[in-house]
Amino acid sequence: MSTRMNYGKAAPGAMRAMSSLEKYIADCGLEPALKELVRLRASQINGCAYCVDMHSLDARAGGETEQRLYALPVWQETPFFSERERAALLWTEKLTLISVDHVPDEVYAQVSPHFSETELTNLTLLVATINAWNRFAISFRSEPGHYQPSAS
Repeated sequence: MSTRMNYGKAAPGAMRAMSSLEKYIADCGLEPALKELVRLRASQINGCAYCVDMHSLDARAGGETEQRLYALPVWQETPFFSERERAALLWTEKLTLISVDHVPDEVYAQVSPHFSETELTNLTLLVATINAWNRFAISFRSEPGHYQPSAS
């Protein structure tokens, strides 16, 4: 597989817009570990190898356990995630696969008690943003295996 083009060079304004979203998300109040789980789960669903590589490394650098990372695709069947994390993962799956059932009222009712209205809005932006990054990386064949997490 080879990279099709450098989309960052082709449209630097688009990357500045995406970076602005990331800056907002960085300070939005959601827990860093939760954000990485959401990014990783959406990337798994979308089949984005580059982003799965990146966010699994970032999660590990942030202290995430191997057990939880391995269990993430089957999170509903494990006891390894908190109720808040489970709600975020459900929201992530429903928004990432939005064409399937358009986030039913029952899902909103399950998720909303775990987040303030501001947090749920920010979680939605996080999911939308990682889905956008997945589409860039998949469309232009970003190659996994070269990402290095930043030192925290």
